[in-house]
Amino acid sequence: MLLNIFIIIFTTLRITIHQFLSLKKSYIMAKFGELISFEKPVLIDFYTDLEDSGNMIEILRSVAASLGDTAKVIKIDIKKNEILADALRVKGNPTFMIYKNGQMQWRQTGFQEASTLVGLVKEYI
Repeated sequence: MLLNIFIIIFTTLRITIHQFLSLKKSYIMAKFGELISFEKPVLIDFYTDLEDSGNMIEILRSVAASLGDTAKVIKIDIKKNEILADALRVKGNPTFMIYKNGQMQWRQTGFQEASTLVGLVKEYI
């Protein structure tokens, strides 16, 4: 069924698979742009389920609670968002990024303590 839909799209619109994937990437990047375009800092944790420990979830909950409404804390699954992860060159797990007004302010791969993340985000408030 899904294959039939793609065939109809490709033949009706006369686009190649490469063009389709390019459109998909553009859409994903536009949505990501909306996600990070805030005056408040946005802390993003790129993770994979296989390596994401319950401890990291608790750390991010603690960070979000400490920051309250002054910042956003978001988790993005690398496996479910491969196009975005590739575009941002996310290679390690976890990879943390802080964005503000659509611009990356900080990036680090590897485990981080809650207090470290809170302190880093507060630098951009």
